[in-house]
Amino acid sequence: MISRRQFLKWSAALGASAALLPSYAFAAPMLPPRITRYAVTPKRWPADLKLTIAMVADLHACEPWMSADRVASIADTANTLGADMIVLLGDYVAGHRMVSGPVHSSEWAAALSRLRAPLGVHAVLGNHDWWDDRQAQRDGAGPIVSRKALERESIPVYENDAVRLKKDGHSFWLAGLGDQLAFLPARRRLGQRIGIDDLSGTLAKVGQDDNVILMAHEPDVFRRVPERVSLVMSGHTHGGQIRLFGWSPVVPSRYGSKYAYGHVREHTDLIVSGGLGCSIMPVRFGVPPEIVLVTVMGEGRKA
Repeated sequence: MISRRQFLKWSAALGASAALLPSYAFAAPMLPPRITRYAVTPKRWPADLKLTIAMVADLHACEPWMSADRVASIADTANTLGADMIVLLGDYVAGHRMVSGPVHSSEWAAALSRLRAPLGVHAVLGNHDWWDDRQAQRDGAGPIVSRKALERESIPVYENDAVRLKKDGHSFWLAGLGDQLAFLPARRRLGQRIGIDDLSGTLAKVGQDDNVILMAHEPDVFRRVPERVSLVMSGHTHGGQIRLFGWSPVVPSRYGSKYAYGHVREHTDLIVSGGLGCSIMPVRFGVPPEIVLVTVMGEGRKA
């Protein structure tokens, strides 16, 4: 049994914590990104091919939460990881209205141009990048502003496309899926398509026996990805942005918390980044900003 003094101390501590939680939640988006590491061993991956990938997701550039200077700092941090390649997983533009000012696409793209990796920097687009482009929403087609900004900085953007890469005498494919939620709900009510994703068309560009890694902004596509894809890398969910004991009350996924965050292994492997910026509200709790470093290696090989 606890004493009255202990009870009062614990009650005071809990009260102080409750008072501090909102302040922490609003401050958390400004914290330096942590580095989260995963290792995956796809079944068909060559035993003597070790590949490291840095994942940068969901920047949501805006003042004061994600300034161009902060994007540049994140790029510098990613460079220090020494990854073989760096992938940008979409949602570069602001995802909420609680901002003191915009960060123009030319600014955040220039900051990302600092990224360097031996096998290159590769990007896909996110739903907020599409939703922010009013002309694309009216026309029902791109290329959108975010894509143009990245390509001006010589960062290739993949929309249902793939590129063949090579390391240590082994080749593999990196594929990028078009966004699955590219068009706003208003267009969907008019019977228009929801996204521009074409999974079968993308994988048709890759040989059946070739190793392939897939970038897809939203993780929901994972259920449809065939086993021959070694790894799917996604963002979008922010890990729920608020996460308590591994559970998030709100996740932008039809599967709830199942694909909200981290490493999921089913028929193949999925890594979902908690991202760096914020959507809806500039708060984070239990999911600090992160850069993910994933190591892909053959079964039986030690990291």
